[in-house]
Parts: sequence; structure tokens; C-alpha cells
Amino acid sequence: MEKFRNQLKSVRMKLFMTLSLVILLIILFLILVNNFVFGQFYLYSKTKTLKSVYEVINNYYNNLQDIDLETQLERIAINNNFDILIKNNQNVNVYTSNKDFFSTFGQMNEMTSRFNADTGEIIEKDGSFTIKKIKDSKNGITYVLLSADLDNGYLLYIRIPITSIQESVKISNNFLYLMAGFAILIAAVIVSYVSRKFGDPISELNDIAKKMANLDFSHKYRITDADDEINNLGKSINVMSDKLERTIKQLKNTNIELEKDIEEKSKIDEMRRSFISDVSHELKTPIALIQGYSEGLVENVNSDEESKRFYAEVILDETNKMDRLVKQLLELMKLEYGKREFQDKKFNIVELEKEVVRKSQVILEEKQIEVKFKTLEEICVFADDFYIEQVVSNYLTNAIKHIKEVSGKKYIQIENEVDIEKNKVRVRVFNTGEHIAQENIVRIWNRFYKVDESRNREEGGTGIGLSFVKAIMNNYGNSYGVVNKENGVEFYLELNLKI
Repeated sequence: MEKFRNQLKSVRMKLFMTLSLVILLIILFLILVNNFVFGQFYLYSKTKTLKSVYEVINNYYNNLQDIDLETQLERIAINNNFDILIKNNQNVNVYTSNKDFFSTFGQMNEMTSRFNADTGEIIEKDGSFTIKKIKDSKNGITYVLLSADLDNGYLLYIRIPITSIQESVKISNNFLYLMAGFAILIAAVIVSYVSRKFGDPISELNDIAKKMANLDFSHKYRITDADDEINNLGKSINVMSDKLERTIKQLKNTNIELEKDIEEKSKIDEMRRSFISDVSHELKTPIALIQGYSEGLVENVNSDEESKRFYAEVILDETNKMDRLVKQLLELMKLEYGKREFQDKKFNIVELEKEVVRKSQVILEEKQIEVKFKTLEEICVFADDFYIEQVVSNYLTNAIKHIKEVSGKKYIQIENEVDIEKNKVRVRVFNTGEHIAQENIVRIWNRFYKVDESRNREEGGTGIGLSFVKAIMNNYGNSYGVVNKENGVEFYLELNLKI
């Protein structure tokens, strides 16, 4: 029973039922048209022919030169299956195509009275002619009859039997019934073939889809040379199967990576704790100093004005350092989490570099450091000049802090290397000095990381300068980094050129 229900729901059965219903509807439509339209169309056509013949005969009588009128009338009657009767003004027969035409209607007076009576269905009436559908009571035949006055005063009668059209409709209907039966039988054979041709591939695609739902991608649709929708669907199913298989493999790999990421998360939590520890360490010293010197002022440890001024200056200096550290941390957080909007514009990077060097001129002269420029006079880039100045300034400050004499040389070199193909310029800041240990190459970009673990307050800085560089460059998606050179260390960054 269940199998029978499934067969009823199958594409093959639905296709058969649909096609059979369409054929039956078409046959029914043809029968309705045959019954209600064909007869009317036939009557309309014959009426039109009657009027045309009337005009032709009228013209014949108006133009009698060189015309064999009787021959022409006979040809018209034979070609159209008409009965034609023409009477003159004295009701005498001028012409008749059928000798029974007059006798069928009886004497002329009787016939005339029949034509003028209100019997029959008027099809069309004009000033010169009348067309009726009448039934002869003697022979039971229905006619279409035209009675008209010719221009010369003659009377014209043309009739055509229409009983045959009813027989034609009946025969046509019987033929259509017979054709409907044959059509359904033929449809069954065609549907059986078509459903097998289209149903089997659909069943195959259905099986493949079920296997795909169970994550089995081993079965593929057999592609044929046919360029049809089912073949294209099979191709799409195969492509989808391959993509799903690759995607699931990627998901498995991602899952493995996710497990690794979970392990990394514990490391990230450790880094957060380290971050809090570093911040606490950075704020602990200035707070302790402020507390100590504040207590000294309160206890009036040194009563002289010079000592009090010194205590106050230390407190103010440490307060400024704390304020600067907090602001730097807030700015760094905004940069790292994408909360800072950059005001990009076109500017000359060489001019910016020279301005940064000029601001550091005092400490450069104090430490007797020579700055060399190995660059063009103008290189225009597109970026936020405020933040790029911080990057260059951090690189220069870092170079000044760690510069040392190597092989009798002590200098800082700023170089700009233009790459037209990549539309980039690489800014290099080199200083002579000791190399950075390989394990510290990556660490130096972390917040509060200092190669100098002693963290000297005078020389050590806050340890977040390079973190600023990292955050700014990550926002632009341009490369940055540090490499050890022969006699020192080189920091670099890349910017987009602006022609």
C-alpha cells in the first residue's frame, strides 16, 4: 500500500496525469468550439459569400456588353453550391439554376408571400436585400436565403442549404472523441518513455543528495553530452558536493586550529595578567615617589624653601609622567581596537622626517650624533601625518636611545626607498649599535616590553612606543619591522605613494 502511494506521488505518475488532463482539456475545448463557433463561422462565411454574389450579379445586369450571362450564372451556382432564381418585373422566370427551385416553393405568389412573411430568422437586412435562415416545411431542409432587388428591377433569390453543417459538426465531434482516446493511449506510451528519461536522473540526483545529507560525497552524477537542465543540475550537484567536501575538511582543520586557539587563549589571559602587572609596575614607582615626597612636605622634613621646592618639583614631574602614561595607554587602546579615525591626506614624507630630526636637535647635539639623509627631496605619500610623525619620532627616539659607536662610527641614517610597481615607499631608520637578540625581535613590539630589564627611569621610557608603531601600521595594513644590519639595527615602515 505504501509503495502504491509512493508511485502515485512519483514524478512519472504526475507527468502522466498532467499530460492526460491537458489532452482532455484540449479535446473538450475543440468540441466546444466545434459546437458553438464552427456553425456560426460557417453561417457568417456563407452570408458574406451571398452578398458578394449578389453584387456580382447586379454588376452583370448593369454591364451586359460581351457577357454570356447564363454561363456566368451557372459557374457561380456550381462553384458555390447555390440555387439561383431571377424574375423580371412581370414575375416571369429569367433564369434558374435548379428547375426544382421554383417548384419547391410552389407558385410565385405563394413563394413571394413566403419571402415577405415574418417567418424565419433574419440574419441581415439592408435596403436592397434581406438574408434569412428559413426551414422548408415540405422537405425539412434549412436554408440561408437571400432575396434582393436588382438595379434593373429584377428579383434575385439565392439559397444555400445549411443542414449539412450540423451533420459536419456531429461527425467532427465523433472524430474528436475517437482522437481523444487515441491521444491518451499515445500519451501513456510517450509519458512512460519521457518519465523514464527524466525520472531516472532525478531519482539518481535524489539519492546523491541524500548521501550528501549524510556527509557522504563519494557518489557523483554521471554527466552526459546532453545540454539540458537536468545535466546542468547534475553538474551543479557535483560542484556543490566537491565544495561541501572541501568546506567540511576546512571546518575540521579549523576545528583543530580552534582547539589550538583555546590553548592560546590561556596564554592570552596570561598576557593580560602580565599587562596589568606591567601597568601596576609602571604606576607603582611614581605613586610611591609622590607619596614619599608628599609625606616629607606634610611632616616638614626639610624646612628650607629650596628642599620644599625640590619635593614639589619631583611630585609634579611624577604626576606629569603618570598623566602622560595614562593618555598614551588610552590612545594605544583606541588604535588597537580600531576606535581611532585617521585623517589621511597627501604630504611630503621627507619634510616630515626633517621636522622630526629638527625637534630632536638638542639631544642629538648633546650626544654628538650625526644624522644622515639618504633620500630624495620630495616623496609624497597618503596617510595621517600626525600618526606617521609619531611612528618616525618613535623610530628616531629609539635609535638615539640605543646608538653606540661601532668600528669608530656613530650615526643615524634615514633613507626612503621608492617602489613604483607596488606604489610604496619604504622608510628606513638605521643606527649604529648592538644587534637585537633574535628572541627579542618579535617581543619589542609588545606593550611595556623593554630589552633593558632594569627599566631605568631616565633612559628606559614607558616601553609602549613601538606598540604605537605596531597599532598604527596595522590600521593601514602596511608592513613594518626591524632587521639587524652589519654595524647596527634598522627599523622600517611602508607607506602608500601619492602621485
